[in-house]
Amino acid sequence: MQITKTKEAFQSSLLLGALLQAGVRKAPQQQIHYRDQLSFTYRQLNTRVQQLAHVLTAQGVTVGQTVAVMDWDSHRYLECFFAVPMLGAVLHTINVRLSPEQILYTINHAEDDVLLVNSEFLPVLESIWSRIETVKQVIVLTDEPASTTSIATVGEYEALLAEAPANFVFPEFDENTRATTFYTTGTTGLPKGVYFSHRQLVMHTLAMRSATAGVGHGRFNGDDVYMPMTPMFHVHAWGAPLVATLLGVKQVYPGRYEPATLLQLIEQHQVTFTHCVPTILQMLLSAAGEQQFKGLKMIIGGAALTESLAVRALQQGIDVFTGYGMSETCPILTLSYLQPHMQSWSLEEQAVIRCKTGVPIDFVSLRIVDEQMQDVPHDGQAQGEIVVRSPWLTQSYLKDEEGSKQLWAGGWLHTGDLAVIDAQGYVKITDRIKDVIKTGGEWVSSLEVENILLRHPQIQECAVIGVPDAKWGERPLAVLVGAEQRPEGTELVAFMQTYVEKGLLSKYGIPDRFIWAAEIPKTSVGKLNKKLMREQYI
Repeated sequence: MQITKTKEAFQSSLLLGALLQAGVRKAPQQQIHYRDQLSFTYRQLNTRVQQLAHVLTAQGVTVGQTVAVMDWDSHRYLECFFAVPMLGAVLHTINVRLSPEQILYTINHAEDDVLLVNSEFLPVLESIWSRIETVKQVIVLTDEPASTTSIATVGEYEALLAEAPANFVFPEFDENTRATTFYTTGTTGLPKGVYFSHRQLVMHTLAMRSATAGVGHGRFNGDDVYMPMTPMFHVHAWGAPLVATLLGVKQVYPGRYEPATLLQLIEQHQVTFTHCVPTILQMLLSAAGEQQFKGLKMIIGGAALTESLAVRALQQGIDVFTGYGMSETCPILTLSYLQPHMQSWSLEEQAVIRCKTGVPIDFVSLRIVDEQMQDVPHDGQAQGEIVVRSPWLTQSYLKDEEGSKQLWAGGWLHTGDLAVIDAQGYVKITDRIKDVIKTGGEWVSSLEVENILLRHPQIQECAVIGVPDAKWGERPLAVLVGAEQRPEGTELVAFMQTYVEKGLLSKYGIPDRFIWAAEIPKTSVGKLNKKLMREQYI
């Protein structure tokens, strides 16, 4: 039975503006920093968001229009996270690491009306400008005194804000209004547009806040200092800036990811909470040398965290653990926190748990299923595809009916990830469905092989792919990056054979070929680009 609604009652919607107002109320004098170039308070953030709303409406932005941003992680991006959706418009966060042709595709596909572009990306924009179909106005974002371009622009971001009124009355609208759009690159075909409503983003923020609250390792609370090391164009920087603003914590935005700058900002501001992909963690540790990190908590996602990398981070004082999700899931689905009794374990024992995919957070229903959508046992051995439901999953791909049907086949969102669940409820991804290797009738996890190879002291990075084999169907091939002293293939086979003898690896998992490379190809968000590797080595 539905509730009775009094005629005079007002139904409040879950809108992003409420997250901003919560942070302003809690900590009006708390600081937000952009590199070493700009600092202001939450109260000033609130004013700047209102000024930005005036600037955008002056360019004709109304409910339902799309405002795109091309920028590094900055205070400007944080302001756009709020001002654009609070107008009832859609924020399109452009992946600046895509090729110019892919950027052109996403701008036209999203039907962007206004574009805010960092001056660093003006040459890219100029190269595709004649083929952009819908953009009417361009605003330049710059850290420099001036920038020039052949494109007609409205003006420079800070100058426009300085001239705008300080008060803006934002409209009320339905919480299911679309708030954001961005594109997931994947490894095949054109980028796919995913999008989220105000309600979905608020629900994700509240669930993430609930999951990370309290005492214990890896928690995110009001006394933390937050700095993203995941691009803000990628799944809203995993939703963490919205949680940080809700909490009213000190925030630090680093701009372009440069190791020396990241280390300097972490030290200067005593950053305690961040998130990144394994390659950024590897980069940070390499730049830090023997430096210890005091009180730094770090969620790792986007690719598998290996036990060897986790131990190295723990030894240098980083409270590192895994988070899991994908573009289509907004993204957080699971977090791999230690249970209280595990916190006294050795670092090596802890790393096993910290590198698992984790336990579903509140409001996430997660299953592992076979091809008939039947649940498989939670015994840590039986594999199945992860399928999920939660209040914040994208409901479809933008303008892609067939892809949307496949994504939601059977009424559950299909992740494409194979996993096991153990008796304690921890999920562990064993591979992507498209990356698992079938050799001699046996399935071999490329992730398991990579994890073992990365335990070798002379291997810094590793990717394992399946390549066609006339006898076995497929065989593993390993692409390696390492130190100057590179072990021979026979030494690596002997090293891996010890894990076969321990029962930790199938004998079929030992690669037939080991290829040393200067670097391993990665996607625009730092994931191993196995599609490109297959094209290179098959």
